[in-house]
Amino acid sequence: MNTILPTTLVGSYPQPDWLIDRGKLGKYVPRVRAQELWRVGDEWLDQAQNDATLLAIRDQETVGIDILTDGEMRRESYSNRFATALEGVDIENPGTRLDRTGKPSTVPRVAGPIRRKHAVEVRDVAFLRANTTHKIKITVPGAFTMAQQAQDDFYKDEKAMAMGYAAALNEEIKDLFGAGADIVQIDEPYMQSSADKAREYGVEVINRALDGVTGQTALHICFGYGALVKGRPDGYSFLAELEDSSVKQVSVETAQSKLDCAVLEKLPSKTIILDVLDLGTHEVETPELVAERIRGGLAHVPAERPDCGMKYLPRDVAFGKLTAMVEGAAIVRREVTGS
Repeated sequence: MNTILPTTLVGSYPQPDWLIDRGKLGKYVPRVRAQELWRVGDEWLDQAQNDATLLAIRDQETVGIDILTDGEMRRESYSNRFATALEGVDIENPGTRLDRTGKPSTVPRVAGPIRRKHAVEVRDVAFLRANTTHKIKITVPGAFTMAQQAQDDFYKDEKAMAMGYAAALNEEIKDLFGAGADIVQIDEPYMQSSADKAREYGVEVINRALDGVTGQTALHICFGYGALVKGRPDGYSFLAELEDSSVKQVSVETAQSKLDCAVLEKLPSKTIILDVLDLGTHEVETPELVAERIRGGLAHVPAERPDCGMKYLPRDVAFGKLTAMVEGAAIVRREVTGS
């Protein structure tokens, strides 16, 4: 696809109220399994998640999104489904760790060597591929972030634990491309909130997760969900360092944090995925405002791709923001191409 300024989501789209208890969901981001969030019984849950995924696909197609995700409809959070499916993780006896806001959170407890027991998201990719002709992207939690969201009772060394997660993630990523993914995106929000540790070994962990991977890869780094995390900084503590990683695309948050896009010049070899929607508010942007934000990025990097992520928004608000993004991208696309 050679579309100038193709559009995509970070990954998540609002799950329907009939599928998940959004009131409970809005109180925290689960690190361990949270089956109590689902409104549908176990015997019907798979069918319900399939139906919700189809709704997410059709909404994206309707507004004209170029690169589709599955909306992460099968997940209680972006990370817990994969992180709790690994050997060496004791989910029956969880641990505790401070989250990125400094509050204690129930987390997976690492009690042995981390290994992937089986594919976790391959079926998600296959379902998405079977139900759209668009390019598709799937997201996975990053190894660094999973290590920051776990209690280490085995490795006694955070870097070693992160490298264990990276090895398991590497196997998963290769299988996701084998199942038909066009892009695999690694979500690494904790590289921003734990920037000192990220500078010590974050790039090494990324490169281990991508060792031998030949498909199109992206990495998303942000300041947390706009609906849950307030008081956002106006700049990244860890970003330019990603220039030394093997990931091909870097997804950055700009609209919510009002980021000075000049920092993007420090990633000259990367394709930039530019966040142009403020997900901390239910106010729907105008296409003109979206276009203005895109132009702010284009002042520092070549024309590539805007993006957004929407798990905690109402569906009608998310749909409106997607529509504005597509129309705003179209405005700037015409300016760039002269047609």
